[in-house]
Amino acid sequence: MSPAGWDADGPLAALAREQGIHCLPIPTPFAVGRVNVYLIDDDPLTLVDAGPNSGIALDELERGMHALGRRVEDLGLIVVSHQHMDHLGLVDIVQRRCGADVAALDALVPWMARYGDFMEADDAFAEAVMGRHGIPPETRLALRAVAHVFRGWGAKATVTRPLRDGDDLVLRDRTLRVLHRPGHSPSDTVFHDASRRTLIAADHLIKHISSNPLIARPLDSPLDDVELARGLNRPRSLMIYMRSLLATQAMDLELVLPGHGDAFDDHAQIIDDRFRLHERRAAKLHGLVGEQPRTAYELAQALWGNVAVTQAYLTLSEVLGHMDLLVDDGRAIEVQDDSGVVRFEAC
Repeated sequence: MSPAGWDADGPLAALAREQGIHCLPIPTPFAVGRVNVYLIDDDPLTLVDAGPNSGIALDELERGMHALGRRVEDLGLIVVSHQHMDHLGLVDIVQRRCGADVAALDALVPWMARYGDFMEADDAFAEAVMGRHGIPPETRLALRAVAHVFRGWGAKATVTRPLRDGDDLVLRDRTLRVLHRPGHSPSDTVFHDASRRTLIAADHLIKHISSNPLIARPLDSPLDDVELARGLNRPRSLMIYMRSLLATQAMDLELVLPGHGDAFDDHAQIIDDRFRLHERRAAKLHGLVGEQPRTAYELAQALWGNVAVTQAYLTLSEVLGHMDLLVDDGRAIEVQDDSGVVRFEAC
């Protein structure tokens, strides 16, 4: 079994099935691989996430449900964990087939309803952040074109059941507490069954990889926010994410069901490991800016080489997150030149 795959024969997968939760690993076009969609055998029959907007993904979803004696048309509720297209792309198509309610975080409702408009604003914001932190124009242009193509893997959808942080999502045989855990995305939402000590975690926490805290526009920002359009006032995504991880680490959990890869039962240890990873990376970056002032893009190239070109925004988000930690700790400062490009210097 690949470390990124779902081990259907493992004891934790068996525990999930005993709880009436079935994982359907759906293919995606992205490097992360398959996305875990969860079918909860309850009343209403519930699907957590739906996979990307593609015929292949829909076929796999239908086959997976058929193997469990279910059809898409049997669904009564679709729950969305967050705004990334590999999780919500098929929501509208599936909802039109079954007429199910669609539940998502209340702050995500307008974003899902106007998916194209918000994605355009998100991409413009990302391009401005990249320019401000040293990514060359030709690379930004290429990445903008790729982002526009990728946008087709998502789609707009209408939310009929807005969820607030702390709400209870009540099914016949279980109650899922809705918990907003922003960081990987502004809308990350996890679902906690306290009686079974089970957390449906989506991409908030994954065992085999560290979830990238992508720098993204806040959900409550207007589409015409001038400061964000210039790449200013960006959220400190890693710092936000680390606060969310601390809240999750304090939970009493026996089973965590992630958005990618295998289920796990050692969430507190995994979160400790992630914090140590962030400390090591921040220390490495502090050493690099101690040698000479550098842009975030130059730092990404120093750490990852050509990957910093092909995965420029992902690596930029990683670097900026750790530089935010150093700035907040008084170990580095931002210095802007006359062209508006920011370099980091060690203190």
